[in-house]
Amino acid sequence: MISNHHESPVSSLSKPPFANALSRRRFLQVAATASGGLVLSLSMPFTAEAAEGESFQPNAFITVGGDGRIVLTMPYVEMGQGTYTSIPMLIAEELEVDLKRVDLEHAPPNEKFYVNPLLGVQATGNSNAIRGAWEPMRNAGAVARTMLVAAAAKRWAVDPATCHAESGEAVHAPTGRRLGYGELAAEAARMPVPTSIELKRPQDFKLIGTPAKRLDTPAKVNGTALYGIDARPPGVKVATLTQSPVFGGRVKSVDAAAAKAINGVRQIVQLDDAVAVVADHMGAAKKGLEALVIEWDEGQHAKLDTAAILGELEQATLNPGAVAQSIGDADGAMAGAAIKVEANYQVPFLAHATMEPMNCTVHVRGDGCEIWVGNQALARVQAAAAETAGLPLHKVVVHNHLIGGGFGRRLEADGVVRAVEIAKQVDGPVKVVWTREEDIQHDMYRPMFFDRLSAGLDARGMPVAWKNHFAGSSILARWLPPAFSNGLDPDTTEGAIHLVYDLPNLHVEYVRVEPPGIPTAFWRSVGPSHNVFVTESFMDELATAAKQDPVSYRLALLDKTPRAKAVLALAAEKAGWGQKLPSRAGRGISIQNAFASYMAHVAEVEVADDGAVRVRRVVCAVDCGTVVNPDTVKAQVQSAVMFGITAALYGEITLKDGRVEQTNFDTYQILRMDEAPAVEVHIVQSTEAPGGMGEAGTSCIVPAVTNAIFAATGKRLRKLPVDPAVLKREG
Repeated sequence: MISNHHESPVSSLSKPPFANALSRRRFLQVAATASGGLVLSLSMPFTAEAAEGESFQPNAFITVGGDGRIVLTMPYVEMGQGTYTSIPMLIAEELEVDLKRVDLEHAPPNEKFYVNPLLGVQATGNSNAIRGAWEPMRNAGAVARTMLVAAAAKRWAVDPATCHAESGEAVHAPTGRRLGYGELAAEAARMPVPTSIELKRPQDFKLIGTPAKRLDTPAKVNGTALYGIDARPPGVKVATLTQSPVFGGRVKSVDAAAAKAINGVRQIVQLDDAVAVVADHMGAAKKGLEALVIEWDEGQHAKLDTAAILGELEQATLNPGAVAQSIGDADGAMAGAAIKVEANYQVPFLAHATMEPMNCTVHVRGDGCEIWVGNQALARVQAAAAETAGLPLHKVVVHNHLIGGGFGRRLEADGVVRAVEIAKQVDGPVKVVWTREEDIQHDMYRPMFFDRLSAGLDARGMPVAWKNHFAGSSILARWLPPAFSNGLDPDTTEGAIHLVYDLPNLHVEYVRVEPPGIPTAFWRSVGPSHNVFVTESFMDELATAAKQDPVSYRLALLDKTPRAKAVLALAAEKAGWGQKLPSRAGRGISIQNAFASYMAHVAEVEVADDGAVRVRRVVCAVDCGTVVNPDTVKAQVQSAVMFGITAALYGEITLKDGRVEQTNFDTYQILRMDEAPAVEVHIVQSTEAPGGMGEAGTSCIVPAVTNAIFAATGKRLRKLPVDPAVLKREG
């Protein structure tokens, strides 16, 4: 069961730019609720206050009720990635309870108690929910188990060492006596917090590492799952909006007479750069929007186009940038190289195109504001809404919901700010829903990048020098300014530096260039989605220049990274690398270390005479450390592969006269069901700490596809998306 949390605690606005490293010893507090329940709160890294009386403090992660039920207040969000199953598995493992006994609540906004330990803010992103929860949640469960067992031992007047936990009960092995957790909750709340705890050994895991059915599937299948767009507070009206077609433009005038005459339209709300129609339902709101006659002041970006932005990026790579990584003497090694290879690469702006379009329901009253939304960074939503509404933080209540696709888009609060601006002029609650066109044309986009690469090879064809000079937007510079230092941030450079390959001389520079007027934001595997394509494509070019097999060439460079070498060899073996394929068909390889996981993809493609590309099969080998739920790992790879192939074959946002040209799925195409390849996922068993999986597959698949296209046609693609005209059979 997943429920919405309706408390609205005061959130601490003071937050560290990065969380302190967390030790295995974390401060946990215990308090009894009025119902005799046991509440455990976990500090990450802050100290939480105990619950008192009937109040429920939002610092609590685990509640053991008098009925024996376990409630986990979830500090991460669920947007299809399986978080609401995998993280409860960590709690259930250490608590020794069946996974089905764990109920979930969405955590309220509170950056003091629900901070993501790897980000330093309350957010779900960067493929780090499991990474961030791995130790804290297991510790929370272990402390709860230890205290429940201690309470039972005290009641029985026996040594706690003779007792253990089993299936939601404390058991005294010598006598066979048993007590359920519910019977012990009140007594456990009065037990001293243990100064040390013992986590289960991997060989003793019962849940972790086993396939578990998704806890949220039944509600999603029967329609009872609540997404942000499902929010319907009493008396709610529905609004949709149109924003300036040119970023930075303003409303000059509005003729709303025809819109007001439409049955069901209740109100027209005019803002500085947008107009919204408030109606009884979405149909009336959309008709009203179409009937509006708006004159826009398009502003300074009215003539902006994609070519101009690309030209600025290309020019920037001719200028010195911030040094992201430098090993040896790349220039000196290049000068003495037997073979020199140069290439320029570029990737476009990309939209998120989530299944659930942007939406937010808001009720602004004189003394407060209530919000219903699905968002990846809830404390930011609360803070942004409070500022927009002119209210103290504690007067803003935020109910979080399941998210119908995030991909980084819902790390932003712009949609909430817009909804609050509209709601301030509406009497009663209003649900603001963006049309698909508005969603695509006013997205916050994956940045465009331009890379200038060069490499030097020795007489054997092996690389002695590697240089990459690239330019593009830095999202972290805006989203988390302290993370942008000395002209660099870890997201923009991931996948371009600290490569898996043993390269004796390497030099990488980055130039931050923000596109004029165009908002950029996180997109599923932002930095790696660009850098892995460039790195793995160029590595394929080096193998070609050396006249060597792409897999053998890479394997020779991976002796210092055995985990990378293992996944590459496994993927190649399972894919049947080297086996003969028909004409105009080919296999491509790629490998990466991103989000603390090692992954290799082999894509098998066929290219039609007219240049159309079909990806027939994808084989993935992944070492993501300790696996919590292998079903989730496989599902994440499958999902990311589809997302990445979409980007490779179709994804592109272009601008003309300051306007985004794409409007809906007819012009921003998504991979169709009948185009989906067979996807095989092979998981390498590992005892390393868990790595991230949500985004890794997106970045790895793209160069595998383009390298396969080269193998099939002999044509190297250095610009995305794939242009079928370039691949047409000649003659």
